[in-house]
Amino acid sequence: MFRELRIPLTVAFRHASAERTETASAWVEATGRDGLIGCGESCPRPYVTGETLDSASQFVTRHEGSVRRAVTSVDSLLAWMAVHRAEIDANPAAWCAIELAVLDLLGKQAGRPVETLLSRSPLAGRFCYTAVVGDASPAAFHAVAEKYLRLGFTDFKVKLSGDAERDAAKMEVFRRQRGPSLRIRADANNLWANTHDAVDGLRRLDYPFFAIEEPIGRDRHADLPDIARALDCCLILDESFVRRDQLSLLGEPLSQWIVNIRVSKMGGLIRSLEVAEAARQHGVDVIVGAQVGETSLLTRAALPVARAAGERLVAQEGAFGTHLLQRDVCEPPIMFGAGGMLDASAHPAMAAPGLGTFSVPVDPAA
Repeated sequence: MFRELRIPLTVAFRHASAERTETASAWVEATGRDGLIGCGESCPRPYVTGETLDSASQFVTRHEGSVRRAVTSVDSLLAWMAVHRAEIDANPAAWCAIELAVLDLLGKQAGRPVETLLSRSPLAGRFCYTAVVGDASPAAFHAVAEKYLRLGFTDFKVKLSGDAERDAAKMEVFRRQRGPSLRIRADANNLWANTHDAVDGLRRLDYPFFAIEEPIGRDRHADLPDIARALDCCLILDESFVRRDQLSLLGEPLSQWIVNIRVSKMGGLIRSLEVAEAARQHGVDVIVGAQVGETSLLTRAALPVARAAGERLVAQEGAFGTHLLQRDVCEPPIMFGAGGMLDASAHPAMAAPGLGTFSVPVDPAA
């Protein structure tokens, strides 16, 4: 079963490619003959993978019968994915929702968490998340950033607007800080037309970002090193990195690159795990990212990916739960606490069969 999942956000979130006041997610439920239900979620985005909620719905309609007939185990799921690789490449978010629902169902039927279902170690330990600050007026931006600073965050991702004066004013909140070192990266969401404009625009901000995400148009891998050299920083690939084989496009030195792995964007958990492991083998650093409006289900699905990245994990995004959503799909929500920390032992979903227990919240006003 496919449905659109729309949950209001507690605050509007804006960046250069979009502004959101509610989630826009695909929700899929897979029901077994035994009556057990697996749940899956994804976030189709036209500016990321070219997908929409309508195209995701159409993909599910085309393939649900085939998946239902063919997939009864992890091995048969992998076989289906191999046969349909090109279609998944073209519809990764749509497939993500199906795959997570199937894995959740298979885990519940086996009575095993998804990690052990996939022959991996159970989740344990702590995960540390980045504070993400959307584009806003300098005053509103400062208020959000200062709240994160009071909560003990030292790792930040900031969304740029392309207005040099506005963005420079926003960065003043970090220039004023004393005490623990801050690590700030900027997400430009493909703002600039070329490398010259990107370098000029970023220099005007006069801030030592440790990395810049997607400063120019997507898939311009050969041009990006010019920006890295000019600004002495790393380049983060998001929209320009949606498949594992794109690792071959990354030129030397590999230390200049960071790939942002989002479970929805990459086409599900299994493909995300493969990318994280391939990046680690190639010596490429990884951010396990998230898209605005993800619920606790996608937060849960991303955790084994962070573990798979190992020593190459640079940062982790997401786990906002009801910090950003008015309602979440599980209780308690899987979300960070003070300093961005999430302790796996504090969340029952980590050891529960499948991905945990999730249900679409009902809006009492509906």
